[in-house]
Amino acid sequence: MNEAAKTTIDQSEVDRFSAMAAEWWSPTGKFKPLHKFNPVRLAYIRDKAAENFSRNPKSAKPLEGLRVLDIGCGGGLLSEPVARMGAEVVGADPSEKNIGIASTHAKASGVAVDYRAVTAEQLAEAGETFDIVLNMEVVEHVADVELFMNTCARMVRPGGLMFVATINRTMKAAALAIFAAENVLRWLPRGTHQYEKLVRPEELEKPLAASGLDIIDRTGVFFNPLANQWNLSKDMDVNYMLLAKRPT
Repeated sequence: MNEAAKTTIDQSEVDRFSAMAAEWWSPTGKFKPLHKFNPVRLAYIRDKAAENFSRNPKSAKPLEGLRVLDIGCGGGLLSEPVARMGAEVVGADPSEKNIGIASTHAKASGVAVDYRAVTAEQLAEAGETFDIVLNMEVVEHVADVELFMNTCARMVRPGGLMFVATINRTMKAAALAIFAAENVLRWLPRGTHQYEKLVRPEELEKPLAASGLDIIDRTGVFFNPLANQWNLSKDMDVNYMLLAKRPT
């Protein structure tokens, strides 16, 4: 099978998240962990993007003038706040239901986001390019990680960035991110994550490097139960983020 005939879409994953689409914007619903996770990842995106593009992270719109792709945007939990930072945001997701929920919420909130029910492959084939590609909590749900990373990397402009967030494939992650989160704490519906689909950092760094991107930052993310919030950490054994840049 040639690469053009391949797909990164895992239809069972699309169906799973489509079935929960109505709950995207409920902070106490099935996507509660993402609502909790949003502040730390938004701050990381804002600060690193501001540093790269010589912006003031404390300004009202630090991402103004930048074109951003939120791939696998779901209901738009990242797309909307990034658009509020001044970015021109394209939110892409293969689920029509997710895009419908995201579009309705953005319209009601008065936030301009260009939502599209498309795949990464379709965007890349159309020649779309971006200053920033947000690849957040998506890679553990795709059918072909290497192809997905290569496809997303093609859309990063010279001098641009790709942010990636996912869960490491370690026994620690299996215990905390799957067993505890899904069966004990009930933060997530059972079956949200499968251990064999979790992704180690080197499995992302290899295709990124092959696509001409340099890894410029790595960080772990952990949940502090005492503060009831997520924080950055040196520990990448469970949740982690990578930042890659295409040289100018």
